[in-house]
Amino acid sequence: MAPGPPERRGGIALKLLAVNWRDIDDPLGGGAELHLHHILKGAAAAGWEVDLVCSAYAGAPRRDEIDGVRIHRHGHWALANFLLPPVVRRLLKTGSYDLLVEDINKIPFYTPLYRGRTPLVAIVPHLFGTTVYRETNPLAASYVYGAESLIPRIYGGVDFEVISPSTRDDLIARGLDGDRIRTIFCGMDHDRFTLPDPPPRSEDPLVVTWSRLRRYKSIDVALRAFALIRRDLPRARMLVMGRGPDEKRLRALCTDLGLDDAVEFRGFQPWAELVATLHRCHVFLNPSPKEGWGLTVIEANQCGLPVVASDRPGLKDSVRDGETGLLVPYGDPEAMARAAVGLINDPAGRERMSAAARRWAGTFSWERCVAESLALFAEVAGQGGGR
Repeated sequence: MAPGPPERRGGIALKLLAVNWRDIDDPLGGGAELHLHHILKGAAAAGWEVDLVCSAYAGAPRRDEIDGVRIHRHGHWALANFLLPPVVRRLLKTGSYDLLVEDINKIPFYTPLYRGRTPLVAIVPHLFGTTVYRETNPLAASYVYGAESLIPRIYGGVDFEVISPSTRDDLIARGLDGDRIRTIFCGMDHDRFTLPDPPPRSEDPLVVTWSRLRRYKSIDVALRAFALIRRDLPRARMLVMGRGPDEKRLRALCTDLGLDDAVEFRGFQPWAELVATLHRCHVFLNPSPKEGWGLTVIEANQCGLPVVASDRPGLKDSVRDGETGLLVPYGDPEAMARAAVGLINDPAGRERMSAAARRWAGTFSWERCVAESLALFAEVAGQGGGR
């Protein structure tokens, strides 16, 4: 890559190319897209030139611009790891970029193989590891697992940004250099999750779980826990918020557990409704076996909602056990139910935890996340690809 102008290379304004599976407007986008978009939007606001290569979706224009980020959409998401690398390679050859950013949140794009001399930062929310076998058939799961297993060999010498100590530990355990891995926590949209006049908590115990409805998220554990909660609290109700391919199976499980009259699948909710709903709940259940961080945990905390979560990577970082929520063994609905009933039956203790949860959520901001990310980007670009 030809060196950029001195003022760009000096950190004032860089030309940045990013690649991710989806963009922020994709209906199937999630936390990884939100995180990356905040960073790219912040870079554009700081005067950087920012391009994002991602997969297309029905009704989306091939070229777009969102919050100053130029979007290049190509092909279907299922083939993105085959279709997007040639696009990235072509742009690198013609665009004189100062930095390439790859968001590794599914199968890697293996950008070190064709980045040339362009400095690279790889952002990793989390890697699936063996949890992928909970989501799909053994053949597809082995494909994803095998693709991840090549990361240490292909990305050796690359600088990484991760969103939790758990993800950093995972990368180090896989053989990557801990000195080249920087932990930068996600932010939090405080205005969106703070209501000047919040609704009161529900008169009857109200439990919520909020996630993509995918098999590996283990929402079935939360439903089984709620069946046990109902034995102690017959008037309790549960909300399942989110959408995804596992909904049919989860609805069938509700029927098998005799919970059809007590569990409501809310699907997608507009933000105003979502936040109002969270304020009315008593406890949030997160039964996932692994998260990059647990952004929904912090968002629930901002609504004063304590969390009962699996004591697993990511969640053990975002939940302060005994202070903002409770951690329980993964896959143990009895333990999750006991913890939730204990919180519901202790209003004073729950209010103390609610206040602590709001304080904890208040320590996170997207402004800090963006500033630290751009500082890392400028540092890597300024040193030609290494710190």
